[in-house]
Amino acid sequence: MDLNVTETPKLTDRFEQALVYAHKLHHKQTRKSGNIPYISHLLSVAALVIENGGDEDEAIAALLHDAVEDQGGKATREVILSMFGQRVTEIVDGCTDADTIPKPPWQERKEQFIERMHHASSSVRRVVLADKLHNARSILRDLFMYGEVTWDKFKGGKSGSLWYYRSLLEIFLETDADSWLVQELNRVVNEFESVTKETKANS
Repeated sequence: MDLNVTETPKLTDRFEQALVYAHKLHHKQTRKSGNIPYISHLLSVAALVIENGGDEDEAIAALLHDAVEDQGGKATREVILSMFGQRVTEIVDGCTDADTIPKPPWQERKEQFIERMHHASSSVRRVVLADKLHNARSILRDLFMYGEVTWDKFKGGKSGSLWYYRSLLEIFLETDADSWLVQELNRVVNEFESVTKETKANS
């Protein structure tokens, strides 16, 4: 199965249960860019997955892709397994770069995550692509609004963040170049530098 749109997925009560559970887990969490409820990111990722032909398990995993990493670790993973089954859990596992507190060092986590993407399933790639695309769009918006200080919100800073996105993009261009998600991620990442320059020139 590739990452191109195939057919419209059927969403059942399981998706509704996942949405309620995701909101319960993340309702106190906000985005790095400010007072934006974190659920907005999860909804956006799920929408991108659905619009790209993802099935219900992939859409549910999109809603829960940060649950283990940010909201409870292995205990949350066990709840997801019980509520939504093995396949959803495996996709969430593929999207998770740490399930312990404190998390391992940033560089180490990202290097391991990049390596895993070389061998990830198409379902994991679909959700990860949607996640990174929405994050990249959010960064691009903030670069347009606030300029270089945007990078200060990220542990990797500007150089580390650009390295991370470009490393993942390189993998996805090799594995899923025909996917519109990949092409859109490519476009957005390539705009990072130019938008920063334009913002400086207009300030």
